[in-house]
Amino acid sequence: MTTFAAEFPQAPGLRYLNHAAVAPWPQRAATAVTEFARQNATIGARDYPQWLDIERRLRQRLRTLLNAPSTADIALVKNTSEALSFVAFGLDWKPGDKVVISDEEFPSNRVVWQALAPLGVEVVQVSLKGECPEADLLAACDASTRLMAISAVQYASGLRLDLAELGRGCERRGVLLCVDAIQQLGALAFDVQAIGCAFAMADGHKWLLGPEGLGVFYCRRDLREQLTLHEYGWHMLEHAGDYDRTDWEPARSARRFECGSPNMLGAVALESSLSLLEEVGMPAVESALGQRTQALASGLARLSGCQLLSPTDERRRSGIVCARFGSGDQRPLFEQLTRAQVVCALRGGGIRFSPHFYTDARVIEETIDEIARLTRG
Repeated sequence: MTTFAAEFPQAPGLRYLNHAAVAPWPQRAATAVTEFARQNATIGARDYPQWLDIERRLRQRLRTLLNAPSTADIALVKNTSEALSFVAFGLDWKPGDKVVISDEEFPSNRVVWQALAPLGVEVVQVSLKGECPEADLLAACDASTRLMAISAVQYASGLRLDLAELGRGCERRGVLLCVDAIQQLGALAFDVQAIGCAFAMADGHKWLLGPEGLGVFYCRRDLREQLTLHEYGWHMLEHAGDYDRTDWEPARSARRFECGSPNMLGAVALESSLSLLEEVGMPAVESALGQRTQALASGLARLSGCQLLSPTDERRRSGIVCARFGSGDQRPLFEQLTRAQVVCALRGGGIRFSPHFYTDARVIEETIDEIARLTRG
């Protein structure tokens, strides 16, 4: 693969292994935002139609990335939590309805469902520690289950689920499948049609290499009008831009979930970042990331006292490698790594490392050496 050092001119000595949290921007995104700021300072919104072209390209890139049938299925949202809330508070719940989730979900994909308790909705949490977590999740679905909400990749362990199997199982049971794709989209191939999910959502600031404050919400066409809207404004109207029109209706496309003015600054950055992923190609991104996580996991496993918390099975592996070092508190080691410019995270009882496709082998080697040095005593 072509090296992308010019796209990621990171500070000397920095070992950035935290894409599962907040990713660095590629240079092209930084350049695009700088130019956008210059335009705003010198000519304001004179060329606003060109900005709208950027937004259209962004929707198309996201449609391609998710393999959605149409850009009409794509909404630009503030974040994953907002999209999850559109689903949770848009569906017509009845007392006794159930939502199945795992017991390892990030709070965004847990709290939003628990917030439905006043409506009589029960949240069933399923352990993913069994031999086949997909079978366990599906076994928890009964006649009262309306929806399964699951992360494609668990944020702490990095466990990757077989979403197509879950999609088939949910369809047989008449259960809607809602996928929090934030830890997969941009790292591994993702296909809403192959999965058969009803909804999928992700932020742009992790594996998509974009800024915080802009994400994507996929809503299957037949379900758009089934979600009750709770936010209204000029941008979500079918005839947005016709400001003198007095009769109105929500947009028939997923733009119905975008109530007000778009985050154009975020769109400029994210569209540029996605152009890089398209240029590399998701098969190459996934392959390169797999090589790096394998090298990282293998190197860590050789260290004395290291316990890998992430799956080693290739089918279950993602861009996340989480490990414990010794039996004690992991924070002192984490703080030492931070001071040594190894950017990682405390998650799931261990230290989480998350490279990306462009991460240089030297970064992984130096990180393993640094951990070995710090844990030698």
